[in-house]
Amino acid sequence: MRVHIVERYQPINTQEAADKQLMITVAKTNDNAFYRHCLHAHFTSSAFIVNETFDKILFAHHNIYGAWGWLGGHNDGDEDFLRVALREAREESGLTEVRPFNGEVLTLDVIFVENHVKHGEYVPDHLHMNLAFLLVANELAPLRVKPDENSALRWFSLDDVLEHVNEPRMIPVYEKAFAAIRRLKN
Repeated sequence: MRVHIVERYQPINTQEAADKQLMITVAKTNDNAFYRHCLHAHFTSSAFIVNETFDKILFAHHNIYGAWGWLGGHNDGDEDFLRVALREAREESGLTEVRPFNGEVLTLDVIFVENHVKHGEYVPDHLHMNLAFLLVANELAPLRVKPDENSALRWFSLDDVLEHVNEPRMIPVYEKAFAAIRRLKN
């Protein structure tokens, strides 16, 4: 199982260090950790899409959670995290031109996902072992909602986007990423 990108990643805090070790352990002990049928934990890839000046971020209003958040999805067998993040960003936003800022992992998080129903199927509580990447796009490019995933897309100011996030568990994840984005901008 290819988790070299996780092994090489340098955690920025104790949360990331603990999550990194959990990811490595799950990958080494579960041959199917890159597939969502690994019901307790599986790999996902996410995208923080910013505009060219790094002062706006694109968020989607997700149907399942009824909340604004990043774009991304399940790896579904693809061990190339960046490719998955790019694919999901394009599919969920309609953007045709979106590029990696530097191709490096921006943040690493293990995220608890509560049980829910997706496409008429029950999904039990589980963990998303997520790598997030910074992507850049033109904020004037046309956007297209993906009705089975989200109901809206919107560019928010990086300074006030958290005012629109109604998932308390995601705020620390986003705050950490926004701090990293601001460091990269400078």
